[in-house]
Amino acid sequence: MPIIQVSNLTKTYHKYRKKAGFWGSFKGLFSREYDVTNAVNQISFHIEEGELVGFMGPNGAGKTTTMKILSGLLYPSKGSVSVLGYTPWERHDDYRRRFALLLGQKNQLWWDLPARESLALNARIYSLDDKQWKVSLAEMAEMLAVTEQLDVMVRELSLGERMKMELIASLIHQPKILFLDEPTIGLDVVSQKTVRDFLKHLNTERKTTIILTSHYMADIEELCKRVMIIDKGNLFYDGSLQGILNQFVDEKRINIQMSEAPELLPEVCEQMGVIESYKDGKLQIRVKRKSVIEVSKVLLGMLPVVDLNIEEVPIEEVIRQLFETDR
Repeated sequence: MPIIQVSNLTKTYHKYRKKAGFWGSFKGLFSREYDVTNAVNQISFHIEEGELVGFMGPNGAGKTTTMKILSGLLYPSKGSVSVLGYTPWERHDDYRRRFALLLGQKNQLWWDLPARESLALNARIYSLDDKQWKVSLAEMAEMLAVTEQLDVMVRELSLGERMKMELIASLIHQPKILFLDEPTIGLDVVSQKTVRDFLKHLNTERKTTIILTSHYMADIEELCKRVMIIDKGNLFYDGSLQGILNQFVDEKRINIQMSEAPELLPEVCEQMGVIESYKDGKLQIRVKRKSVIEVSKVLLGMLPVVDLNIEEVPIEEVIRQLFETDR
């Protein structure tokens, strides 16, 4: 049975449209106009225990709103949600002990205390066994390479170190579900890799169910077998990353390196596909999927090819095009 079930979830906001000037403000006392926005619009999905799901979409798409509803911070306008058998916004104590929400731009640690003391406070809030949480803390700190920073004031930590401490704070009570909103935002590539490896271990070894939102495709590609794409409040894709390519992209790229670079390519090349670049004997051409083998044979026979490789259109480019397209 799925541990997260969402059915026809809708969250509507009414935004007051203020008219300019004094008279606009005065008229607003008696008559107001509102813009109605569906931040989330009748989305439905379910997630099984132990899944690691990537939640994707542009800014303002409805990702964070959905996460806040799942964690009980917001009430929905319509629809039903069940997480671990609980209705999140009823905020049962038992439910709040079994999930964690980490927002990449929100702090939960005390800035003027060493990280260890803030973590100890969290352990007391959750009534954790003293020995158990200290063992868990030592394990997580070692994996995230922040053991030596545990006794440093939080305000003196680097962004990467602070984010890792926030992650430890969210996991100190070993939740069954972890909601992560942009956990690697602003981190350098080394810290990003460390956090990804940690999340992968958490999901594999502890079977923690993780829902992750991120604008970094490297996070999604490395961690998530399943992705959901939401835009303008609508969930329009739920499946694998490869499925995005299969469903929305009808082309592949052929990259060719030539031993000699003709000044002009044969006209037939332009008839085979879209030439994306041609410089210093390197040709990049985009062709229909069904024509890849045939076009490759023609190019091998026609040009002085020393190397040829075929690749998918980068997933980042596909996602960007999807977000820029009106649906």
